[in-house]
Amino acid sequence: MAFQFPFKFAGSSADAAIAARSQPSKMMEYDQPLVWVVLLLMLGGLVMVYSASIALPDAPKFAYLANKSSYFLVRQAMFIIVSIVLCSIVFRIPIATWQRFAPLLFVATLVLLALVLVPGIGVSVNGARRWLPLKIAQLQPSEIMKIVAVLYAADFTVRKQQYMHKLTKGFMPMAAAMAIVGMLLLLEPDLGAFGVIVCIAMGILFLGGFNMIWFGGIGAVLVIVFTTIIALSPFRRARMFAYLDPWQAGNSLDKAYQLTHSLIAFGRGEFFGVGLGASVEKLHYLPEAHTDFLMAVIGEELGLAGVLVVIAMFYWLVKRAFDIGRQAIALDQTFAGLTAKGIGIWIGVQTFINMGVNLGLLPTKGLTLPLMSYGGSGVLFNCVGLAILLRVDYENRVHMRGGRV
Repeated sequence: MAFQFPFKFAGSSADAAIAARSQPSKMMEYDQPLVWVVLLLMLGGLVMVYSASIALPDAPKFAYLANKSSYFLVRQAMFIIVSIVLCSIVFRIPIATWQRFAPLLFVATLVLLALVLVPGIGVSVNGARRWLPLKIAQLQPSEIMKIVAVLYAADFTVRKQQYMHKLTKGFMPMAAAMAIVGMLLLLEPDLGAFGVIVCIAMGILFLGGFNMIWFGGIGAVLVIVFTTIIALSPFRRARMFAYLDPWQAGNSLDKAYQLTHSLIAFGRGEFFGVGLGASVEKLHYLPEAHTDFLMAVIGEELGLAGVLVVIAMFYWLVKRAFDIGRQAIALDQTFAGLTAKGIGIWIGVQTFINMGVNLGLLPTKGLTLPLMSYGGSGVLFNCVGLAILLRVDYENRVHMRGGRV
């Protein structure tokens, strides 16, 4: 079978299957809206990363970038190009292959997470040890674990389908795996990534038919666990109290400094923004404006209108992932369907947390805005996940035509 890109939504599963068999020549070979939304998010992010980082070389922290105002623009453009090339390779890999190697990929990623903690190997930035040094960039294993967690949880759910109503065989093995991941991530520390990964695993188990009573009880336990982690950690506890009252004397200049300046940025943007490139908060007032707080710069420069457009595109992307997953499950491709929905959960949860932090709805956490924020590992593995999603959609179309992958 000649390789062809897949990308267009085909309606509900039953209707799509009937339409495909009756008029196979009219089914589009690829989901153009999905590809365009992803490209628009990445290119829009590229523009905003340039806008948010253009003044960074003036800061003492980035003195080594003197006269290199386009440094982050060039690197982000390179990350996007590499990501697109890698996507074209990942897309060619059958979903059955991902299922076969999911456990091995999980173990390999655990090794990478452990290597980050080894002195002399892992790179420490701002007190966190989350990166492995490469010659041209730094690799963040926690970003790999997010997509690997999707694959592993989907494979586990398919293999243990008959035990989904039991706690010991249907949940405890996954809980043990997530506990190991959590231990490694908390040593970095990276509570935000751990939270996203737990949401992915629990979401896939829920969609796979896990017992509702056990699910509710485990959800309550997880809330207690995360609350305990925050309560026992002085700096996390301080962030939580600062988030609850960011304008309190002392907080606005300390633990809530980023949050208060993020809120100021949104306030300055009003409905239509101050204009592209005209942000004041990015001029060394708002830390990490090109990464974790890119949404605040969007709010300041493009206003409420720009923010709503970005939210709408992410909403459509997540909904599309669930549509593809539902279609795959209707075609008896359970692993593929759970993988597609898991990717939707991943993108949706991380986007919600990032936007919630920027808007002051959630405590400050170091999570980037998928596809848009600066960062090689983030963009790269976001794209890998979406390439797998496109592969699921492609195989759906092949199956609806009565063909074989």
